[in-house]
Order: sequence, then C-alpha cells, then structure tokens
Amino acid sequence: MLPDTLISVATRALAGGRGITVLTGAGISAESGIPTFRGPEGYWQVGSRNYKPEDIGTLAMFRREPDEVWRWYLFRRTVCGKARPNRAHLALVALEQAFGDRFTLVTQNVDGLHERAGSGPGRTLHVHGSLDYMRCGEDCTPEIHAFPEGVGAYRRETELADADRALLVCPRCGALARPHVLWFDESYDEAHYRFDTALRVAAGTGLLITVGTSGATNLPNHVLNLVIRSGGKVIDVNVEPNLFGRMATVNGGFSLLGRSGEVLPALVDALVPLAGHG
Repeated sequence: MLPDTLISVATRALAGGRGITVLTGAGISAESGIPTFRGPEGYWQVGSRNYKPEDIGTLAMFRREPDEVWRWYLFRRTVCGKARPNRAHLALVALEQAFGDRFTLVTQNVDGLHERAGSGPGRTLHVHGSLDYMRCGEDCTPEIHAFPEGVGAYRRETELADADRALLVCPRCGALARPHVLWFDESYDEAHYRFDTALRVAAGTGLLITVGTSGATNLPNHVLNLVIRSGGKVIDVNVEPNLFGRMATVNGGFSLLGRSGEVLPALVDALVPLAGHG
C-alpha cells in the first residue's frame, strides 16, 4: 500500500519538467538470484588463501594474479548470465517508456539485467561498469570493447583455458584485457563510469527512486545529496531500513519497505500517469 500523500509529493517534485532518476543497487538483482558476493559466495581461494571481493576485485590483484582475477569474474559472469530480469527490472522499463528523456537509470550493478529487461542504453548509466564489456589492461586506450564471443561458462573450480585467455585481449594492442568494472582500489571517472554525467543528472532530478542500495559507495551518496540540495524528493525502496530511507523521510520523501519486485510495479503504476504533467 502506497502512502496517501505520495502522488501529490511526486507531482510537485516533477513540476516544471524536472526529471525522474532511478538508482539501483545489488538488492534489485538479488531477487533474480544473483548473490551480492559479499557473503560466503564472494570468497575466492588462491592456493591456500581465501580472498574477499575487496581483495580479488582490485587492480593490484590483477597485476599480481591476472588469471585468478579473470577466473573470478568469469564465474561471476556465468552466474549473472543464468539470471533473468524480475518484475522490478520490467517495471523500470515501463517507467522509462512513460517518461522518455526525462528518465535516467543509474545502476551500480554490473550484471546486465537492466538491458536484458529492455532498459535503453542511452538512458542507463553504469557507474560501476558492466561484465558485458572489457578494456585494455594496460590502458592503451580508454575505449571499452564488447565481451568476446566464445568464452566458456565457468564454475568455481574451472581453470582459465588457454583458448579463453587468447580471446581476453585488447583488440588494439594485444595486451591482456581487464573486466570493465570499477575495482575497490580505483576511483570514479567520467570516461569509464559516467561520474560527471551522473552528478549533472542528479542536479536536475525532481524525483529520485533508490532501489536495493544502502549507499556503501561514494557516488550514490553524492547523487542523493545533490537531489535533496536541489529541492528534489526521494523514494527509497528496500527490504530493510537504511540510511537512504531515513534521509528520504527527513526531507519529505518516503521509505517503502519490501521486495522491489513487489513494491516497484505498484509504485510505477502510480507514477506513470504523471508523465504527461509538468
């Protein structure tokens, strides 16, 4: 059940043609069966040592153990490839279709589920990158490349095959490629992760919907604070209370507790009629 005042607050927030932005995190993909990889599923054994995601997902580890880093990401990519978009992903497609150029999707997820659901690439900002792409491991160019066809599916115990290693190279210089993801020891930038674009969109956002994210990284917090400072309202959708939900309610927005696959379709149904206003 949506709060009685939600539609009136959203109508005012979107007045004057201001945009609607959706920020998604791991929670929306967890409902498609993708683990967050911060629990036991994320550990990766190299020899006798267990590495956490914040150890294995680093440029430093890639320099030391490139095969192990690729094995972990190929395993992750296999898990993500088996998942299917859920009702929350599909609801956001409907919201984009209704609002058109007034809509932007900012996602922290690298799994590609938004695009597979039908989200438009031109209105989707992958601020943590995407497992559907790779780029030169030696930075010969900032260009990103589509993930090559022919790389096999990987389980935890699968060793990196020579044939796959031969495919995972930069098309320009032939150096070993790297996954196109933001690693824990790297920073946001515009060229790879649309940092400046995301902040510019936030500054013009009238209504921000945050879904399945707790704001553990810098960019989501920047986006949230920019929206609030510019007079926008926030609706947080999460399975449990969190900082974004508290900030939303303090600033006249809403915290909607529940699974995104259940909450978002109802929320989108309520917001779609507002697309013609403002």
